[in-house]
Amino acid sequence: MKLVRWGSQGNEKPGVIDHAGRIRDLSGALPDVAGNGLATANLRRLAALDLDALPLVPTDVRLGPCVGQVGKIVCVGLNYSDHAAESNMPVPTEPVLFFKATSAICGPHDDVLIPPGAQKVDWEVELGVVIGEEARNVSRERALDYVAGYCVVNDVSERAWQIERGGQWDKGKSYDTFAPLGPWLVTRDEIADPQALDMWLEVDGKRYQNGNTRTMIFDVATVVSYISQFMSLQPGDVISTGTPPGVGMGQKPAPVYLHAGQTMRLSVSGLGEQRQRTVAAPANA
Repeated sequence: MKLVRWGSQGNEKPGVIDHAGRIRDLSGALPDVAGNGLATANLRRLAALDLDALPLVPTDVRLGPCVGQVGKIVCVGLNYSDHAAESNMPVPTEPVLFFKATSAICGPHDDVLIPPGAQKVDWEVELGVVIGEEARNVSRERALDYVAGYCVVNDVSERAWQIERGGQWDKGKSYDTFAPLGPWLVTRDEIADPQALDMWLEVDGKRYQNGNTRTMIFDVATVVSYISQFMSLQPGDVISTGTPPGVGMGQKPAPVYLHAGQTMRLSVSGLGEQRQRTVAAPANA
């Protein structure tokens, strides 16, 4: 299944993509694409529904973030060796973990804000892993059993805030709109191998990132198992698993960063496409 959340910001309703690519309203069967609604038993129940019997949603509706009520976003840094190289950082021997504030979450096609004073706003296409069952100290062999599905994440980052301002990376990762999720949450039964997914990102029609999840240093199962050693993963939590090379910070002969008035497009195979405009955030926001 391809699950979505549709409607105005803060008032999203659950939906599902039917066999013709249309959005059907799931409100009568599911309170939200969130929390315990993502448990395996609930997803099986939804999969048995007659989608043609569900109400159609208008075609011009806004898509919200594909997961609601996210408890935490756990990110994996430097999870592609060639991205580590372009960042002038050593290849990690264990997954590098950091958090992204949930207040950064926005819809897949919402505008991305360029913060006042920001000079180094960057892009990162990533595979998002959405947790469906509580995971605590799970083995790598069973880790994918705890996954509800997958989505596209744009891990937007302000590099000066991330690297040059001291402390943790979180401050460069968490500005409002720095975590577009979606368009869909694709249930894990539709993704035969999360380590065989092409991914790309363009800015103003120029392709900067081309990669594949097979080149991850730590694969999805390893990441889920590893994180669960240090914290419980709850239904609806999102793991952003790292980005392939081609980020703005790594461009040669000089870095390239985002500014207001640009358009990003990005996709992970089978998970849909995001499209965002960059706009200047109000100084008093």
